[in-house]
Amino acid sequence: MTSLAGQIRFLSLSPNFQHQFPQDKVLQKPLVFPRKKWRCSATQQPNQQQHKSKRSRRPSSDSDSAVDPVGFLTKHGITHKPFSQFLRERYKMYKDLQDELFNRHYQLIEMATGYEILGMHRNCHHRVDFMEWAPGARYCALVGDFNGWSPTENCAREGHFGHDDFGYWFIILEDKLREGEEREKFYFQQYNYVDDYDKGDDGVPIEEIMKKIDEEYWEPGEDRFTKNRYEVASKLYEQIFGPNGPQTEEELEDIPDAETRYKAWKEQHKDDPPSNLPPTHVIDNGKNYDVFNIVDDPVWREKFRKKKPPISYWLETRKGRKAWLKKYVPGIPHGSNYRVYFNTPDGPLERIPAWATYVLPDVNGKAVAVHWEPPPESAYKWRNKHPKKPKSLRIYECHVGISGSDPKISSFNEFTDKILPHVKEAGYNAIQLIGVIEHKDYYTVGYRVTNLFAVSSRYGTPEDFKRLVDEAHGLGILVFLDIVHSYSAADEMVGLALFDGSNDCYFHTGKRGHHKYWGTRMFKYGDHDVLQFLISNLNWWIVEYHIDGFQFHSLPSMMYTHNGFASFTGDLEEYCNQYVDKDALLYLILANEMLHFLHPNLITIAEDATLYPGLCEPTSQGGLGFDYFVNLSISEMWLSLLQNVPDLDWSMSEIMRTLTGNRKNAEKMLMFAENHNQSISGGQSFAEILFGENSKQSSGKEDSVLRGPALHRMIRLITFSSGGCAYLNFMGNEFGHPERVEFPMPSNKFSFSLANRRWDLLANEGLHRDLFVFDKDLMNLDVTERVLSRGFPNVHHVNDATKVICYTRGPLLFVFNFHPTDSYAKYSVGVEEAGEYRIIFNTDEKKYSGQGRIEDTQYLHRTIAKRIDGLRNCLEIPLPNRSAQVYKLTRILRI
Repeated sequence: MTSLAGQIRFLSLSPNFQHQFPQDKVLQKPLVFPRKKWRCSATQQPNQQQHKSKRSRRPSSDSDSAVDPVGFLTKHGITHKPFSQFLRERYKMYKDLQDELFNRHYQLIEMATGYEILGMHRNCHHRVDFMEWAPGARYCALVGDFNGWSPTENCAREGHFGHDDFGYWFIILEDKLREGEEREKFYFQQYNYVDDYDKGDDGVPIEEIMKKIDEEYWEPGEDRFTKNRYEVASKLYEQIFGPNGPQTEEELEDIPDAETRYKAWKEQHKDDPPSNLPPTHVIDNGKNYDVFNIVDDPVWREKFRKKKPPISYWLETRKGRKAWLKKYVPGIPHGSNYRVYFNTPDGPLERIPAWATYVLPDVNGKAVAVHWEPPPESAYKWRNKHPKKPKSLRIYECHVGISGSDPKISSFNEFTDKILPHVKEAGYNAIQLIGVIEHKDYYTVGYRVTNLFAVSSRYGTPEDFKRLVDEAHGLGILVFLDIVHSYSAADEMVGLALFDGSNDCYFHTGKRGHHKYWGTRMFKYGDHDVLQFLISNLNWWIVEYHIDGFQFHSLPSMMYTHNGFASFTGDLEEYCNQYVDKDALLYLILANEMLHFLHPNLITIAEDATLYPGLCEPTSQGGLGFDYFVNLSISEMWLSLLQNVPDLDWSMSEIMRTLTGNRKNAEKMLMFAENHNQSISGGQSFAEILFGENSKQSSGKEDSVLRGPALHRMIRLITFSSGGCAYLNFMGNEFGHPERVEFPMPSNKFSFSLANRRWDLLANEGLHRDLFVFDKDLMNLDVTERVLSRGFPNVHHVNDATKVICYTRGPLLFVFNFHPTDSYAKYSVGVEEAGEYRIIFNTDEKKYSGQGRIEDTQYLHRTIAKRIDGLRNCLEIPLPNRSAQVYKLTRILRI
């Protein structure tokens, strides 16, 4: 039996390996990390190029001569020596990390494809290969219902396949020949289990194909296939190995370059008698290779430029799934339950594999992984492409499980059929899904993740989730995942805790390995294997499920050793002191660089309550490289005002300082009035506060009826229009969902009564239907007037006495009157351009459950020459209390 290292090295040099990782990405350095096994399929032919674009092997910022570790500080005129020194040291650490990673990996893309190496994969040579990383285990086996849960059958033993210096275990499960069937006569003939490729099932004998290739392809005098098992595909191999390439695994040791081997071959055969052999065996396929410089015959050179590898003949030798099923029984059938069995210093353990792609949390009292390899006729076929990256994002945040009306856990298919059409109708162009990845206990919402590569089985199968994403793309809706790489569940039977019997396989030991308050485990970001696990996890969701972006959940938990539970004043010293986790910051930089390098249209969002400097700055300029950041302080401000502050005491100045961020790069803020936190995490939604029977701020019954809807609309309009180029709303809040969410848990006797959404409120005319119409028109305002993509607003009027706020954004003028009682017949606000302004959006319209206090004749106003708010022109407009209007300049007057 050839050693594992030999197998890996041989397969890494196979044509399919070169197809997976093109020549322009290859970095010639010693191989350390195990390589992907060769899995030929009809959709992955050796002459195809999956990665067509010519990219360097490193992200652009690494080769950019304009790299400045403190660039974003310089751009904003910030001087702070300790933080500048911290950024320079962090950049040096990042460069050192890159060098270490490139000594470990052949190329950049390999760092993001650990899922193609570890886990369960089908090998073209009639077997299933399983590889796991378990540094602390002395013995590893795969147990499941396919082998009677036996740790001795189809297993790896130390010194056999298994344990190497890096803790990688390799297990081979052989497919079985059916009774009466025989193995292939020719080594190169393949039966393809994975893809629906049945061309070879036409019944043409292999001998006829060999005769055909002799007559139609091989030149007179060239070697035939009968001499060795590789001969039929020799020209194909020569594209990779050069002329007279190796024919056995032993010959692969220390192979010189193609030209050196060719010259050696010429020297070896210099005394041979003349023949009609061509002067070279290299197939150029229209490309110029250096080895061609030694070809002297122009006739042969032109002839070989036109000749292509014998792919078509080779494909005819492959048998498809129909023939495969007739001949073989899979070593581990689709749908099989399994676990990985470890023998550790503390005794035997059974664990769910870290790279499992589908997990059932409770089967007979235990969690099991499920081998998910559906046959082609059952596998989901993608139909739609990724939508184009929009200039402005309108994100609809969702939780699949609570998305239905019935008191139960809703499924992916129900969400696809019922919620996606609603999202499209509402005018949102992206959804952000929380709780999709397999997690510990339903009531944890999805944040105690146990299996990072698996969609939660509570909602359906991987194929169901693919359908959800595909249908969303068909509607022009992007799909984002709320990804939790900041911590992980501490459960030992399902998650990664004590995975191999040791306490530091994926996580820190001691106090640093445990979240201070949440009872979760903290990743060891300085470990290269953990880095690859997390980064390849991000790439997995993009490649396997066509995800368009990620929101990185709870960055403070990972960026600080105190997990973000500290007071922040904004002093830069707080972002570079001893509590900052530099390894976590390096991971975020590496993740953003690699994701944007491999997937240029991908969107990353940072959820950070500490306002870390440079979140959305380019990594080449000292930033972390995110596209957007979430301003959590906005929702906290609104919640505090609604619950604790009388309407007359609201500070307009404080509201605008919070909304605009009072910081650089505020245009990259993702704005929201309330997300899932207000509705799920034991809190109240704004609608519950405003419309509830115990509304504290209302002065009477009539005021209660008018106040709640008015403030609900105004809060959304000002939050939507006063900040960055992205906006988010949690499912149901667009129509004022009147109830909080309570997941089933012991405290409510596992009731599902509040773990759903009241979609029935939209079926009838009334307040909730009117609020939905308002939100729909608000989203349409961005479509027609490009509100979010017009740059940062110019705030020119904030009056705490009158409770009026006014700002412009492009040709649009936004005016808000938050006063609970005072209305103004002619309120003067300044404008830059003289002309006619028309109301295009009014929160007080009756169709939104407003009072309709502005007459149709009052919708058009002309400026007067009067300096107000430091501007040259003035508008005198009606401003009813608790209402807001959007004016648009429709005609410019030249004075």
